[in-house]
Amino acid sequence: MPDKTALVVSAHSADFVWRCGGAIALHAEKGCDVTVVCLSYGERGESAKLWKEGGMTLDRVKTERRKEAEAAARALDVHDIRFFDLGDYPLVMDQDAKFRLVDVIREVMPSFMLTHSTWDPYNPDHMLTLQWTLECRAIAQAWGHNPGQAVLGAPQVYLFEPHQTEQMNWKPDVFLDITPVWDRKWAAIQCMQGQEHLWSFYRNAAENRANHFQRNSGGQSGGRAAKYAEGFQSVFPRTVDEL
Repeated sequence: MPDKTALVVSAHSADFVWRCGGAIALHAEKGCDVTVVCLSYGERGESAKLWKEGGMTLDRVKTERRKEAEAAARALDVHDIRFFDLGDYPLVMDQDAKFRLVDVIREVMPSFMLTHSTWDPYNPDHMLTLQWTLECRAIAQAWGHNPGQAVLGAPQVYLFEPHQTEQMNWKPDVFLDITPVWDRKWAAIQCMQGQEHLWSFYRNAAENRANHFQRNSGGQSGGRAAKYAEGFQSVFPRTVDEL
């Protein structure tokens, strides 16, 4: 197992691309082994472009969204992407599915985890995904769950940026410079043909976060320049030896 691993829990098959594709590519380039779990394909609620085609079926939509996600994963240098196919709108996760995610967490033993924001009135699938991710993280820490398995430590959980930030009570406390891997994220974004209307939005979001990265790294008196960045909100306190 690599020295550092990461786990992304994505409600739908495109979420990991828009919201943390840069973090994925950057850490993969540094040798971190990144696993992505897509709980659904977003086949009902996030595939309007496909549904507008004549004769479209649910299975065809799923197939197309899976192809897009797999292509995006390759662009980001993700070698392990898993599809739970739990459906969306609504996304439903029963106990078996939760234990399946717990198994993945214990297998990956992530150094950190990435998932959705706490509040999203536009898409309950997203905030349910965070709730389930935290629940499964806690189960993976329980010595009495499947005794004999290695028990999870305490990986940080980072909440990636939701679509309409002002409505979500999301406050980033981490900005990550993804300029060196922006070409990879942009290539992954363009794999998402079913949601082409979001491409420019997330390019602009990355440019805006780069401004925040520079401002918070010293501003005009010596901040580090960045062209593209991503923001994250940490869930748990971080333990440090110095500030």
